[in-house]
Amino acid sequence: MQHLHQVICEKRTYTKEFQSHQHDFGQFLFPLQGTLDIQTDWQAVNLNSDYCFYLPPNCDHLYRSVDRNEFLILDIPIRYLPEETSSMYIRLDKQWDAIRYLLLEEARRGNDNSSLVDLTRYVTNKLQVSNSPSIDYIHKHYKESIKVETLAMLEHYHPTYYSAWFKKKTGKSPKAYISDLRLQEAKHLLLSSDWSMSAISEELGFENSSSFTRWFVGCEGVSPQKYRMLING
Repeated sequence: MQHLHQVICEKRTYTKEFQSHQHDFGQFLFPLQGTLDIQTDWQAVNLNSDYCFYLPPNCDHLYRSVDRNEFLILDIPIRYLPEETSSMYIRLDKQWDAIRYLLLEEARRGNDNSSLVDLTRYVTNKLQVSNSPSIDYIHKHYKESIKVETLAMLEHYHPTYYSAWFKKKTGKSPKAYISDLRLQEAKHLLLSSDWSMSAISEELGFENSSSFTRWFVGCEGVSPQKYRMLING
């Protein structure tokens, strides 16, 4: 078990042989060159330059890199972290890419400065509000049929663990989360348009208006036609 009392931001390289350990601090890994294989009890990731990865404290993991590599590592003491975090595979969008750049600047300056602590606090706050790849996928494709196996693959989780992880993160099962998004969109279309039930059911990915109506009644206790009439008056 490794211990950490201050924030550390530095470049590191890894060997081709699998190493195993855990630490009592959180860790962000930002690829600069090459890839890194990371394995936990429930997740297997090949981390490349399009993503970063967060490892929570006390998480046993194996790691190795089979090619020439360099990674920017941010080690975060527990006192800077939320009470409970889980591992997260994060796409490097413009904001996260900017964070990586700022952390690189801090690594060049050394770790003895308050700006690194301020940046670390920003990173841990962003960690709490960032969507994972599977949740982003759900928001883009919730009108389609989505398999749990597809979502688990996006997070590099074993499917048996994914649903438990998802509920811990969102408070809902994947099925309930997707259904809620569909319901919000159904209500929006019912109240903001004059679309027919057939058009709405097709837009939301239902086979026909009958299956849409049965689903809506199951969710709201009234038919979509009656819901539109009650709310719109």
